[in-house]
Amino acid sequence: MALIQTAFIWLSYAIAVALVAVAAAAFTYTYQTPRDRSAAVTTVTIFTLTSLLATVFLLPVDIALVSSTSSSKLGIKKDWATPERVDSILLTLKVVYYTLYSLDALLCLIVIPFTYFWYEEYDEVDAEEGTQSFAQRFWNAFKYTIVFILLALIVFLVGFFVPVAAHDRDGRMDLDYFRRLLSANKGERALTFALGLLITLGTVLYVLYTSAGFAFMPISFIKSAPSISAPQLYASTASALVQNRERQRQLEGRSAGRPDGLPAKDQRELEGLVREERTLVRRERLAAEAQGQGQSKVAKAWTKLCAIFRPLKLLGGIFMLLISILIWVSMLITGIDKAKNSICKEQCGYILDRVHIFQPIDWIFVQSSKVFPIDYILMALLVLFFFASSVAGIARVGIRFLWVRLFDIRKGRTSPQGLLLATMMLSLMVLAINYAITTIVAPQYSLYGPQTFCTSPPRHAGDAPDCTDHPELIKQCTKLSHADKSGNICTPSVVSTFINRITANFPFFGAVDFWAQFAFLAIFFIIFVTALFRTPKLNLSEIDQDAEADEEEGLLASTGRRFGRSEEHTSELQSP
Repeated sequence: MALIQTAFIWLSYAIAVALVAVAAAAFTYTYQTPRDRSAAVTTVTIFTLTSLLATVFLLPVDIALVSSTSSSKLGIKKDWATPERVDSILLTLKVVYYTLYSLDALLCLIVIPFTYFWYEEYDEVDAEEGTQSFAQRFWNAFKYTIVFILLALIVFLVGFFVPVAAHDRDGRMDLDYFRRLLSANKGERALTFALGLLITLGTVLYVLYTSAGFAFMPISFIKSAPSISAPQLYASTASALVQNRERQRQLEGRSAGRPDGLPAKDQRELEGLVREERTLVRRERLAAEAQGQGQSKVAKAWTKLCAIFRPLKLLGGIFMLLISILIWVSMLITGIDKAKNSICKEQCGYILDRVHIFQPIDWIFVQSSKVFPIDYILMALLVLFFFASSVAGIARVGIRFLWVRLFDIRKGRTSPQGLLLATMMLSLMVLAINYAITTIVAPQYSLYGPQTFCTSPPRHAGDAPDCTDHPELIKQCTKLSHADKSGNICTPSVVSTFINRITANFPFFGAVDFWAQFAFLAIFFIIFVTALFRTPKLNLSEIDQDAEADEEEGLLASTGRRFGRSEEHTSELQSP
């Protein structure tokens, strides 16, 4: 029975990873520009996002496996859950976790930078040969990646030799759970330091982008910006086009009787009017197509279908808004609870022994974890909600250096370089999301799940505790209850142990990551209130850019077709 349950849990995880791969592919093909697609960029993006989300999706598997070793109704370990079997389950989870975390760090620090420079070298031309060979392109990309390789080596070497925090053994840190956190070997310590650094860097991006997406995404469903199909836009564009052409006729008529043509000032105005006319024509065409003019029957049917399901979009936006507020309240409750009741405060990154204040999200997960895979489905939806909010935040804010916008992240308009940088940012943000879910959003669930223990002493020496007749003596597992190495009381999850090891061994990371959650909550609240009372505006410049890009792609496609036909015609003439 235990083997069947374990196999079912891992099978559920495999299905989830497959679905994650589909979601990563959908994200990649939705946002990248069709004109400049690169097989290397596409592959690395899909693989990186799949690996990252697979790491977070391992949390409910971790909880389900360690919880399956005990009976939550009796508060004791099951008969088959011997110390050897429990250690085997934990070792398997550790191997999977360390493999995924190491892969995430490798992809973020080395593979993505190499792919970026590999694509940048695509248009480079060798002065002698005229084109670059594969070896030349590989070396040029690797040459720039050496800096990132050295950076990764430095991070791991620092983690290998840096001393861990010296906690007071006579204080409250002298507990079995914390002794386990501080007993990591140097290899684990190096990986712990590297992941702690990446999580802290990702937390900065998580605060800036995910918080913004948390507010913008639901409101964008509820308060959609005025569509380009609005008749007002079509009418105003047509009116502006008439005025533009009338002004051009006036200037051209003024130059009719002048042998030397228009003055320089009028000539510059005429050139500006010509450029503006092209923009207005593209805008009018887009507005007309959005209204159904000149569309095919399929496109018209799709437009009508979107209009029919618009109420569902509104309801979905309201539902996501309620979820955002519920998560925000839950995070605030946990933050206050940790700041007030942490047993070691900043010395261990505000690790909380147990939840002292009722926290709705954590309670929902603890209750649902009693029946697998309900908690798995809820956790998958929660992770995807955080991930979608991060994508929405990047799309809304853009990739910036200070106030300078480097790349725009838009559907069908994202360059390969922008897609790779967005993937790197999402890599760091997903690591920060993993920390936030484990320690802030669902702390009790992430630590022990539904595990309980019996506080009644055993009736006979060597027997297990018995709470059959006294269910009131069954208590929820906490860090203080974890005191038996044989696993007769509670078994903490592997991910919570790893995250808490980071904060306990390197309290600076724990303190920064913890207080950054309040910055996340503050930024969300400010953006949410501002967006709630702000009327959405139509971004005409973005519409013009899209129209210009569509026109360029259409010209390139038609040119390619004409070039292909001319080559075919030439070959026919040359054939005997």
